[in-house]
Amino acid sequence: MARRAEPVRAAPVSAWPGVGAACFMAVLICGALLAVALNAETGRGLGRADWSAIRFTVSQAALSAAISVAIAIPVARALARRRFAGRSLLITLLGAPFILPVIVAVLGLLAVFGRGGWISAALGWAGFGPVPIYGLHGVVLAHVFFNLPLATRLILQGWQEIPAERFRLAAQLGAGSGAIWRLLELPMLRRVAPGALAVIFAVCLTSFAVALTLGGGPKATTIELAIYQAFRFDFDLGRAALLSLAQLVLTFAAALLALKTSGAEGFGAGLDRPVQRWDASSTLLRVQDGALIVLAALFLLLPLLAIVLDGVPGLSVLPWSVFRAAGYSILVALGSTCVLLALAVPMAASIATGRAGPVELAGLLGLAVSPLVIGTGLFLIVNPVADPFALALPVTALVNAAMALPFALRILVPAAREIVVVQGRLALSLDMRGWPFVRRVLLPRLRPQIGFAAGLAAALSMGDLGVIALFADPNRATLPLQIYRLMGAYQMEAAAGAALLLLILSVALFWSLDRGGRWHAEA
Repeated sequence: MARRAEPVRAAPVSAWPGVGAACFMAVLICGALLAVALNAETGRGLGRADWSAIRFTVSQAALSAAISVAIAIPVARALARRRFAGRSLLITLLGAPFILPVIVAVLGLLAVFGRGGWISAALGWAGFGPVPIYGLHGVVLAHVFFNLPLATRLILQGWQEIPAERFRLAAQLGAGSGAIWRLLELPMLRRVAPGALAVIFAVCLTSFAVALTLGGGPKATTIELAIYQAFRFDFDLGRAALLSLAQLVLTFAAALLALKTSGAEGFGAGLDRPVQRWDASSTLLRVQDGALIVLAALFLLLPLLAIVLDGVPGLSVLPWSVFRAAGYSILVALGSTCVLLALAVPMAASIATGRAGPVELAGLLGLAVSPLVIGTGLFLIVNPVADPFALALPVTALVNAAMALPFALRILVPAAREIVVVQGRLALSLDMRGWPFVRRVLLPRLRPQIGFAAGLAAALSMGDLGVIALFADPNRATLPLQIYRLMGAYQMEAAAGAALLLLILSVALFWSLDRGGRWHAEA
């Protein structure tokens, strides 16, 4: 007799397809890393410029994370204390920068904060100089734009985890806003804020497109930008490999730091009652919270408005190369989505059986390795046997799928586990297993999650400006790379129109795939 409860070993779906997909991912990423390691020249070290890039990478990541979290704390506190019309929509919009193409966001930030932007114009009328947008200032500003919503959502989740009974007890004891901050909110922040800080620090370490467009010279070069320069301009594979290894060490260290700081205990469970706050009813606190929410919303929404306003006139002057690049981007995005689903669905099914632990680990490899490092490794593998520039689009689609896989698994695995647990016993009693169970039970019930994961992967692939920058030739480029080339040629009106086109295509792909997964449930 078993001494404790154990899961049923029989499962209606085989784990082997997921194991095969996991092996493919492990070979892809580990093979690329091995190629980088073998090409690293042991007899030479990093130069002064390389160490400068490493220092700048760490410093801008630390500064970006600190500013993002420092601003997110009062904004999340204001959102936690207030209920107003449109609050749910505003919180939803906080996730918009996640699927916003980086090059599009950069153009929006330039329109608002650049030397000729709205803020600089207002400062000029007041007698002040323009905002410095290139260099460290611009890189940090862009990272705060992308990561402030993430930090706010993470910290707001911490506020929502404080049981309503704690606030009721505080009200009964006559505790004011300061006492509640000291006794409830500050302990929660000590638990939540370090994890958010570490996650954003890790994200900022792998910045490429932001540094490429806003870096502003050798003093503002990140490791990934240095890899790109060593690869594309100097064709120094040994230096690119050494920099890739340095990037890998920093990324792994940041990932371990994020895991180490995210396991503290919370306040315990409550009765799931709605939280009521009696400590923030004064007019001063209401004005303060309202001002914080409005300023945060303006910071996030003004660049999007600028993209639309500047992009509409530019649509009429778009060269044919932009539409050709848009076609390539759509092909890459759809190809990347197909590869992602071919990997993610069987891996999620295998993980749901509870018998394929290493499969989940293989799926998370994309979080620990920079796409530029993988692209460098794949170039080193392909170069001796084929022309890597001829394979630019397929390689880009493959790497984009690998980078989106961890997010897709987070979407698919919980639903797949519930389907296997709830429907699995009945399916086994009917002798329905393998492909019949997948076709008749798993896929129909997993369809909304599959649509959401596919839409997310397509949107992320549409806006990617990473691996394609390594492989692309002058005749074939995706839309983000073409926008970067237009910016480099000072064709800003055409770049703005192309950015609006990219934004429309990204949102349209995300919406159509996400809704395509949900239409059956809404019928």
